[in-house]
Amino acid sequence: MRVLLVEDDTRIAHFVAKGLREQSYAVDVSATGEEAMYQVAINTYDLVILDVMIPAPDGFEVCRELRCTGHRMPILM
Repeated sequence: MRVLLVEDDTRIAHFVAKGLREQSYAVDVSATGEEAMYQVAINTYDLVILDVMIPAPDGFEVCRELRCTGHRMPILM
């Protein structure tokens, strides 16, 4: 399972990604909404873990954009 983790706090991102990788998940990390949108455009994800309070665009806008562009993977906010 491939997961995109969108978190701007590097300590939290490292901790969560490490835990997911220990459970055999493939994890990509993005720190901004712009990076997250780029990653989704070039990769296929089974799940997005999305922080709401990230640098522009914020998590709500990223979620809206993903849904408007037809992406239907689960999003945990």
